[in-house]
Amino acid sequence: MNAMEHSNQHFDVIISGGGLSGSLMALSLSKLVKADGSLLSIAIIEALPFNQTSPADENTLFDARVLALSHGSAKYLAKHGVWQYLKDDASEITDIDISDRGHFAKVRLTAKQHGVNALGYVIDMALIGKAQLTALSNNTITTTNSTGIKKNIHWFSPDSIADINWHDNNKSATDKAQVKVTLNSGKRLSAKLLLGCDGVQSPVRKLANIKVTCDDYQQVALIANVSTSKAHQHKAFERFTEFGPIAMLPLNPLKSVKAKAKAKSSVGGASRCSLVWTMTPAQAEEINDLSDDAFKVELERAFGSYLGAITHVGKRDTYPLVLLQAQQQTYHRMALVGNASHTIHPIAGQGFNLGLRDVEVMTELVKNALAAGQDIGNFALLQSYQLNRAKDQQQVIQLTDSLVTLFANDLPPLIVGRNIALQALNVISPLKSALVKKAMGY
Repeated sequence: MNAMEHSNQHFDVIISGGGLSGSLMALSLSKLVKADGSLLSIAIIEALPFNQTSPADENTLFDARVLALSHGSAKYLAKHGVWQYLKDDASEITDIDISDRGHFAKVRLTAKQHGVNALGYVIDMALIGKAQLTALSNNTITTTNSTGIKKNIHWFSPDSIADINWHDNNKSATDKAQVKVTLNSGKRLSAKLLLGCDGVQSPVRKLANIKVTCDDYQQVALIANVSTSKAHQHKAFERFTEFGPIAMLPLNPLKSVKAKAKAKSSVGGASRCSLVWTMTPAQAEEINDLSDDAFKVELERAFGSYLGAITHVGKRDTYPLVLLQAQQQTYHRMALVGNASHTIHPIAGQGFNLGLRDVEVMTELVKNALAAGQDIGNFALLQSYQLNRAKDQQQVIQLTDSLVTLFANDLPPLIVGRNIALQALNVISPLKSALVKKAMGY
């Protein structure tokens, strides 16, 4: 019988959300083995229509934006068989230039100085998602044992969690070692562990009444793919301006004439970049109203001549920027992963990488619990996850918040101070090494 037709099913793990975090979480857990030698049984609940035999439409399940993958994130994706589907499309970042418009200080980070081929990579979010689903489908959907073919990954899609039962006083001892969920379809599932990988508006976080703190930066990110008269040579730029930071991230050339037409750009070669331009909502409205030619002029004025003239501009989109943090990472037999737990400013390109480390830590904790014959939803495991992730998240949030505050202020003392700091960062090796290590995801 098809898993979609079942009700009252029990799994080891239920994952709410089948997007980037959810599919990677399932992939990471899917090869773990229980004491009896069987694989973990995993249910993925995804609200959008999805056919696991044909990876999701990039325009629905996965956002069309690009992501900056740290060196550590790429290494983790390689470990789980994802990178082989991405490496030809990913554009490596061999150098990063950080500057403050109108001021002298600059920081240059290079992969070569730190003994790696790339500090990170830039790739379409949709391609990452499709690669994860391909790896999940090819490597872990089925396992063969003495009873034949048995599925250990079950998709419930389109569907979503309508209710969660954590505290039933009438539960038996067995039931108390489970969390039970009811889906909008009426299906009922249970598991040892529930993982909320369901994004900023996380349904499971809301059902657990976990509060969030939300700070509006009063900024938006204007995103577009652009091309320039000079090749980027795999260099990324972070340029701080009076309106907000401008990131120019190197992209690989488009692969075909058809792809070029779809992107409404005739640009090939190594001059294609992903632009992330942070500004106030009022400024974004003005900039978005400009024609493409006027937009090119305004971008050249703000960014400078590092890459020559802006020759082509793709579709422009804007996204409001907020800092969202769940006030707790865990609940009874439940943990939050990725954007369900934290959404941060894109200034340092660390959002997806931070969520990936959530996945990595949870996987390691579950692996250790299985090896020790322990309950994978036990309090000690969840507490370890909470403590580990809180430290990393706060370090990244403090970094991004400090950059936003420091470079969004035009008070003369702050301008002088930040330029001295940038110059010091460029010449003091231990400071630069620490920054590079964090940028690489270590």
